[in-house]
Amino acid sequence: MSKLRCQRIGCDATFTEDDNPEDSCTYHASPLFHDGMKEWSCCKKRSHDFSLFLEIPGCKTGKHTTEKPVLAKPSSSTKSTSAPAPAVNASANASSREGCSRCRQGFFCSDHGSVKDIKPKQPNGVEVTVAGSNSELQESLPAPVKKMVGINEPQTCKNKGCGQTFKEKDNHDAACSHHPGPAVFHDRMRGWKCCDIHVKEFDEFMSIPPCTKGWHNADPS
Repeated sequence: MSKLRCQRIGCDATFTEDDNPEDSCTYHASPLFHDGMKEWSCCKKRSHDFSLFLEIPGCKTGKHTTEKPVLAKPSSSTKSTSAPAPAVNASANASSREGCSRCRQGFFCSDHGSVKDIKPKQPNGVEVTVAGSNSELQESLPAPVKKMVGINEPQTCKNKGCGQTFKEKDNHDAACSHHPGPAVFHDRMRGWKCCDIHVKEFDEFMSIPPCTKGWHNADPS
């Protein structure tokens, strides 16, 4: 008797009608594809790499079959209409930046604008309006005064990928887990050159584990 090829996703084995017991086939129900991510709907295992995605072992068992599975068509997404951004109070926006993990780690944030949008402050804390070129600005503003910090005063680490609150008395050469960088953004991929990891989603980029240990730094130069 000629052998048949199983059509279940993730199996692709050959079998005969006389030799097809229960649990002889290991397979997946159906795949899901969204924003570059591949996921098996049955076991929720996922991968960005298609070859690695296909190597994920099947999670369901049954008999082999020559019937091809019927895959559900993805529902068409509704196009969102862009609405003009509401005006945001400058002081409220600045305070929200301080609580934002993206802004705190020095990344561009679509919710709060770029770092260039932040008005520089005089040493006495008064905001000034930026006008003219960077060289004119540097000549007109006084040199920043280094802030004296007590060893028990909480500070926020500005190393990329850290953003933790620390005290100087607890700081040491392995206290901070961070990325020395630089961050790389190219062709809708986001990643770190230091550890050569790249993903598509920004949330996944933010969750890439830091690759370097060092001192916390609240004022990186």
